[in-house]
Amino acid sequence: MKQNKLFGPFILLLTAIIWGSAFVAQRSGMDAIEPLTFTAARMILSAVALGIPAVLIGLRDRRVEPKENRQKKTKYTLIGGVGCGVFLAAATIFQQYGIVETTAGKAGFITALYMLMVPILSLILFRKKGTWLVWLAVLVGVVGMYLLCMNEQFRMTRGDVLLSVCALLFSGHILFCDHFIGQVNPVQMSAVQFATASVISTVAAFIAEQPSWEKIVSAAVPILYCGLVSGGVGYTLQMVGQKYTDATVASLLMSLEAVFAVLAGVIILHERMTLREILGSIILFAAIVLVQIPLPKKKEK
Repeated sequence: MKQNKLFGPFILLLTAIIWGSAFVAQRSGMDAIEPLTFTAARMILSAVALGIPAVLIGLRDRRVEPKENRQKKTKYTLIGGVGCGVFLAAATIFQQYGIVETTAGKAGFITALYMLMVPILSLILFRKKGTWLVWLAVLVGVVGMYLLCMNEQFRMTRGDVLLSVCALLFSGHILFCDHFIGQVNPVQMSAVQFATASVISTVAAFIAEQPSWEKIVSAAVPILYCGLVSGGVGYTLQMVGQKYTDATVASLLMSLEAVFAVLAGVIILHERMTLREILGSIILFAAIVLVQIPLPKKKEK
């Protein structure tokens, strides 16, 4: 049991490192390829990486599950996967355009805003009231975002705005996924999700850009990393790690991707952040941690 308690957090820490360093791959990939083409290529790779185990799981289910159960699960898998895929494609496209105009570190922290937006959307859409600690985290997060993104003219850059929209779309993705995930196999729904996102981004790439094999080859390493490692391997590691880890601890560990995005940007791309941006990042990360701390339940009289 002790081994499992250490195993889960280690896997999730590795997941955060993979996801954080993916921002660097996305940033460097833009030197040779357009955003939509890059997104389409990585989504196709992720769909293939998860599609193979998804098919194997389906074959196993045919042997052990009743037909009615399989039909119901297939229905929810398709609806949930397609819906999540639409959100994922839109969020990733906004992220890819936004990261062109900012650093990998800032992109990591702004994208992580989805952890603060989810409770706000839950209140608006589902009347789910958050605790006072959640709203304190939202207030702290606003201060952090102000310091991180606002310039001397009190304006956000275009890249920061695009990444903020990306965070909003990822919030919708989380809520949509949360609605369906309990009724389906996560690997199968994720495979449908990536297949949907690959179709959307590929169509968009051919409409707005001029994809070519030469461009894809020139950005092969970032595409392979984002498609296979960040998408396929990262998602699988997340599921394995969460199996052995408390949900709150898991969220805290995965939120470290923003920190690793900054470290990877400094080490690999030699990016630098101003003192104001560093302070904003620290405050924003504190808000991300606050929103995930559960308050003790009130004792019943």
